[in-house]
Amino acid sequence: MTPPEVALAPSHLRQKPSEIPQAGWIAIGRHGKPALSRAVRLSRHQYRDWWRMYDAGGLADGQSPPDALRRIADEADVVLSSTLRRAVETASAVAGGKPITQEALFIEAALPPPPLPGRYNPGAWGVAARAAWWLGLSGDEESRSAAEARAKMAALDLIARAEKGENVLLLAHGWFNRMIRPPLVQRGWRCTSDGGDRYWSHRVYVFPQRL
Repeated sequence: MTPPEVALAPSHLRQKPSEIPQAGWIAIGRHGKPALSRAVRLSRHQYRDWWRMYDAGGLADGQSPPDALRRIADEADVVLSSTLRRAVETASAVAGGKPITQEALFIEAALPPPPLPGRYNPGAWGVAARAAWWLGLSGDEESRSAAEARAKMAALDLIARAEKGENVLLLAHGWFNRMIRPPLVQRGWRCTSDGGDRYWSHRVYVFPQRL
């Protein structure tokens, strides 16, 4: 007769090792180059408007995804993107007709400009805004702590998919992608391919059992 304590054990504890699915990999990529020009000088308020247009806009014409990212997409079981147009267009460019799941969970972290006088190009505003945001100056937009909590949720979402045995590709954004990394690493996932942070770049994370 089966001992009661075994019969009452949760089903996942009674699984044989061969019955437990091996985790898939997680690849996180950055979108392609956006169409909106950076060759302008803007005041603080103008930069807010520029950033809204940046979020609403898509990719510049004439771009081709790198072969390495296409190969990742070919092997992916799940392709995800943020709901922002530049990420959706990037995912469409690499997915090869596979369905794409869009989720607002993966949108870029807020970038409110600090109260500085003068006019600067969008790149300079971006550096100043990210530094100020990191130090707690978020105004009425998403705070650093809120974005970190969202990044943890995003990491857990990716892990849950991969733990079902699926290879997962996410196409999202430069800074928020960075914020997803620490929760992944804290849970034992290792970066096995680091493509940097440029447009069309990607990183691949694998749980040690697959190394």
